[in-house]
Amino acid sequence: MLERFDQHLFLFINSHNSPFWDQVMYIISGKVTWIPLYIAILYILVIKYKRKFIVLVLMIIIAITLSDQISVLVKNSFHRMRPCHSAALEGLVHLVKGICGGAYGFVSSHASNSFMVAVLSFSLIKRKWFTFGMIFWALLIGYSRVYLGVHYPGDVICGSFIGVLVGWGVYNLYRIIDRRLLPGSEFFNRV
Repeated sequence: MLERFDQHLFLFINSHNSPFWDQVMYIISGKVTWIPLYIAILYILVIKYKRKFIVLVLMIIIAITLSDQISVLVKNSFHRMRPCHSAALEGLVHLVKGICGGAYGFVSSHASNSFMVAVLSFSLIKRKWFTFGMIFWALLIGYSRVYLGVHYPGDVICGSFIGVLVGWGVYNLYRIIDRRLLPGSEFFNRV
């Protein structure tokens, strides 16, 4: 029942396409497209956190690794075929530029990684406009994966959930380290 709903929702989203939106969604889904955004986030974090930035870089590396590797582990455990590889949907999937990706799609690594970046960065930057912008950005990337025909909505939703958990978890790990170990914390005052 849930899988049929996921297929129907996928076909609804994927079938509403045009040459213009094909190009837009292809660009939105590109990994290189967002490098300027990542650089801007890092720049804001350098200014805001100054000497603590080195610890933040370590936290960011941990978050990226966890988000990406957990999503790959889930993909390799569940073996759910991408819609563009599904025999049941053959001839129904609008595939942009013929690019489908690996065989398995549950969960979306794009969704996991973008939601991790969104949650971790807006937890650190703490500005309403930034929070709304990052949530919109992550949702847009998730939508683009369905539009492009490479993920079911359920793949994106579950990937997003992993990203949120990793982003929130790493942010809280940073807070614990910040309170207990970084200069100015009680740990250094006791020494």
